[in-house]
Amino acid sequence: QVQLVESGGGLVQPGGSLRLSCAASGLTSDSWAIGWFRQAPGKEREGISCISTADGSTYYADSVKGRFAISRDNKKNTVFLQLNNLNPEDTAVYYCAADLTGLPARAMGVMPSWGDYWGQGTQVTVSS
Repeated sequence: QVQLVESGGGLVQPGGSLRLSCAASGLTSDSWAIGWFRQAPGKEREGISCISTADGSTYYADSVKGRFAISRDNKKNTVFLQLNNLNPEDTAVYYCAADLTGLPARAMGVMPSWGDYWGQGTQVTVSS
């Protein structure tokens, strides 16, 4: 049973930073990928970053490239998303999702249906 639990969200001022965590359990394969999505009110869900163990690749959407950084703890199966230089447009519920089919990270950017398992989400609010 795959379970994903996000944490680390909160209220920050513009220009601030947060680090989100996605703790995964039940990943029985060595080839998996964890992706981060976000959804703001009235907007479509957006895939923003991914890291894959299949080839060690990472992916960033243009909207966050240069500001966010994804990484993982190999022993704990935990994936982090460092959110830097936040602006109010980053306000959203942030979700992590898992792919267990061994796709490279870039697949997230071309597959609207990417993601087999989802966490509950964590709220990020950027406001002064």
